[in-house]
Amino acid sequence: MSGDQLLTTAEVAHRLRIKPETIYAYVSRGVLDRVKVPGERISRFRLADVERLASRTQATRPERDVAPAMRTATTLIAYGRLHYRGLDAAKLAPVTPFEEVANWLWTGERRRDAFVASAETRDRAGQAGDHLPAQARPFDRLPVIVAVAAATDPLRFDLAPATVTALAPALLSTMVDALPLVGGTPPDDGLATRLWSRLTGTPASADGVRALNAALVLLADHDLAASTIAVRVAASTRANPYAAVLAGLGALDGPMHGAVGSSVYRFIEAALRDGASAAIAEWLRTGGLPGFGHSLYPEGDPRGAALLDLVARLPVGGDLRRTVDDLVTTAARRGALPNVDFAVAALAHVTGMGPGAAEVIFAVARTAGWIAHVIEEYAQPNNRFRWSSGYTGPTPAPA
Repeated sequence: MSGDQLLTTAEVAHRLRIKPETIYAYVSRGVLDRVKVPGERISRFRLADVERLASRTQATRPERDVAPAMRTATTLIAYGRLHYRGLDAAKLAPVTPFEEVANWLWTGERRRDAFVASAETRDRAGQAGDHLPAQARPFDRLPVIVAVAAATDPLRFDLAPATVTALAPALLSTMVDALPLVGGTPPDDGLATRLWSRLTGTPASADGVRALNAALVLLADHDLAASTIAVRVAASTRANPYAAVLAGLGALDGPMHGAVGSSVYRFIEAALRDGASAAIAEWLRTGGLPGFGHSLYPEGDPRGAALLDLVARLPVGGDLRRTVDDLVTTAARRGALPNVDFAVAALAHVTGMGPGAAEVIFAVARTAGWIAHVIEEYAQPNNRFRWSSGYTGPTPAPA
């Protein structure tokens, strides 16, 4: 049993898309076995048993009412940790280049290739973004950049895995290099370094770029988040990879998903001005505490902890350091722990990035995971997702 991967009740409920009460019913009927771990008061369940139950219950559901399950070999959230093809993302983040992690997600091979795009594609995409109004967010440029990259790629309709894997590095490179420079021209030694110069005028440091690279690694994928579902549904219609990424960017732009980063940035900004307790009180009054808590990590988001550890090593002004520490300490008294959104916003403050930086970091990083899911979805039957509408409107008149 020591080699079995074990899940908590909450993790089983998430994977089976059911309520915890249903799990208890499965246990009482002998459908699912509970595992007692010495020294723990909670029950756990074998991952293999849960997967077998998932495949059986999915097969017995009426196809017209429930769409086929989205299975993935890319990412697993289990035991309070995030894993990319079996490797712990939080352990990869401080020591592994983003390019290597992206290749691991796409191919299952660990190699660091240079991510480059043609000068023509980069220049055209950058010029297209320059036509946006002055008040446009940095994130607003990304859909334009992806659309231009698609239009310049004559092989975009070739959906073979090798072709999709081959275009992905150039797409990510274009998404970064077509953004306007804020700092000086960086040496071409990695995507994180080049992204740094697009987000801040602060000179790049080894520790700063390391933290930014870690943020990219930690945000590269997160199982079937809303934007990833949008990507897979688009890919199921055999939309080309660029179009599928555009679907993901649309979902990511929601304030309850990737766009939450600017809210967390403003939250830290308010705490710097008014104090941590006052900022927390005000944000709670208006509906929530951005950057704290995560339903999949009840004991704390390991991504946030890993990135905050790297941010703490950067030169930080006394007021900002105290503010970040006070926010974490004060929120902890309410049982709220910092998540990766808080850590990315803290990184943005410490490195002189603006409020829109977190959204760009999130989008660039998550594109790597989306490409992995696109490749998986192209291997499935096309147009396989069709949900029942649950119509609640007026009854039609008889014909």
